[in-house]
Amino acid sequence: MPVIQRTAVRAASRTALRARQNAAALSTVARAAVNASSSVRAAAPKVAIAAVKPAVQVALSTAHALPDRQHHSSPSQSPLSAACVFALRFAPTSPIPLFRFPCLVLTSSQFFHPLSSLSLARGLATETSPKGQTGAVKTVIGPVVDVQFDTEELPSILNALEVQDVQGGGRLVLEVAQHLGENTIRAIAMEGTEGLVRGQKVVDTGLPIQIPVGPGTLGRIMNVIGEPMDERGPIKGKKLAPIHVEPPAFVDQSTKAEVLETGIKVVDLLAPYARGGKIGLFGGAGVGKTVFIQELINNVAKAHGGYSVFTGVGERTREGNDLYHEMIETGVINLEGDSKVALVFGQMNEPPGARARVALTGLTIAEYFRDDEGQDVLLFIDNIFRFTQAGSETSALLGRIPSAVGYQPTLATDMGVMQERITTTKKGSITSVQAVYVPADDLTDPAPATTFAHLDATTVLSRGISELGIYPAVDPLDSKSRMLDPAVVGREHYDTATSVQKLLQDYKSLQDIIAILGMDELSEEDKLTVERARKIQRFMSQPFAVAQVFTGLEGKLVSLKDTISACKEILRGDHDALPESAFYMCGGIDDVKKKAEEIARNI
Repeated sequence: MPVIQRTAVRAASRTALRARQNAAALSTVARAAVNASSSVRAAAPKVAIAAVKPAVQVALSTAHALPDRQHHSSPSQSPLSAACVFALRFAPTSPIPLFRFPCLVLTSSQFFHPLSSLSLARGLATETSPKGQTGAVKTVIGPVVDVQFDTEELPSILNALEVQDVQGGGRLVLEVAQHLGENTIRAIAMEGTEGLVRGQKVVDTGLPIQIPVGPGTLGRIMNVIGEPMDERGPIKGKKLAPIHVEPPAFVDQSTKAEVLETGIKVVDLLAPYARGGKIGLFGGAGVGKTVFIQELINNVAKAHGGYSVFTGVGERTREGNDLYHEMIETGVINLEGDSKVALVFGQMNEPPGARARVALTGLTIAEYFRDDEGQDVLLFIDNIFRFTQAGSETSALLGRIPSAVGYQPTLATDMGVMQERITTTKKGSITSVQAVYVPADDLTDPAPATTFAHLDATTVLSRGISELGIYPAVDPLDSKSRMLDPAVVGREHYDTATSVQKLLQDYKSLQDIIAILGMDELSEEDKLTVERARKIQRFMSQPFAVAQVFTGLEGKLVSLKDTISACKEILRGDHDALPESAFYMCGGIDDVKKKAEEIARNI
């Protein structure tokens, strides 16, 4: 036997002898084996295998010889685990594959399975902790609560804990964020911690936060933990679903690029939405974001029979209240019958834990309709920046070292974990429209910059367009979409859209000349360009069904085929004889012709 091999075996044997004498020090078996093999790793893989294999076998024989439960309160500290930890620690730094050690392939319930470790590393809660464990509040610092348990069987990361005997009889839920040692965990509160005292009992639910999902959520408002906020009694969901789940597997996802028709002309033609895609909605106050969102909800319900989920993340409570009552007035929510939308609110008065998780609550409801009912679901998140902001607050409260501009070091991971769940599967799809706030109008800020990487399209609502009285006030030149590609939408759609954009861009470049010199100074060709561009611009306006109670105009749902056909006719000059006003607030080209006839009769 080579000298280096004998040295390794002797080192492991001496360690095993000490471990037999003192069971509490059994973890030194693995540690000594690693130390003994460290010099071997640098020599040669074959020698390393020969040297390490006997050491592992000695460690395992020692482990089997000792009573497991008598000395170790948790499976992760068992003798079998010590040998496995040695193998797992050794494998990443060595070319030696683990299959060379069949003795490590264990089926014991005490084996610390590497897959469970991987699952925890990915940040997903598991059901490893027994339900009903009781701990006590140790420290309260704002929304951060430390809880100490009697045993080492601690709740898993992301498990939900419930505080007992809360003042006022409410329900206070904590989410496990860190394991601190000494049987203590650190959790983030989903509600205010006022009145919480040291020593107060806390119970582990054994699962992540669970919320009701199903048709019973439609027309209702819930908070981050699934409790009703609309004073209409409990929410009757079909089942409870955890808010932390893995995204759909690759084999379940649909790879086909499909356009989701919204029935809104300017969107479908110039910045089409991807089925199962993510859309950024940009717009200031008073330009029609709320009405635009309501119309999307209404059209998806009519055209696709699908439902919508609106998630308010860190925005004003007044805006959420106004939205709810406007939806009742416009029929999107029917208090007596079927509704088309579920509302989830975690507004800016909520603690950071709630604001960081409420988007996942809304997403979980949408996932039920996609996966269980095969629906095309529309998910609205207002505002996605507040999701990032809340994550930054919780990260600072947990003592993590900040990244650029003070954001959490896990900014990209937090965003990616949520965005990857918004996708198309073979059963249905979730299409997300996310309002994006850009702090200080700085597009290079890490929060919006990280968001942009996930977006398939951007819809920009312009104040300049709204001042012309054109609604929806979508800017046709600033709004973009990855779907506007001839390989996806077809050559006819692509050519028509680019021709419309070129016409509008030419008109925009002529506006300065018109403002200074007037229309008379333009060439005949430029005059024709201006006239057709103004007709296209007005044709992109559209009466909304949800605004009918205010405008008195019947809402129009226009198919993409009709929109493309009408725009091609306008570009060719087929309707040069019709007045501009005939194109304003109409549906298809037939509506334009009827309106032109009415105008002619009234003159």
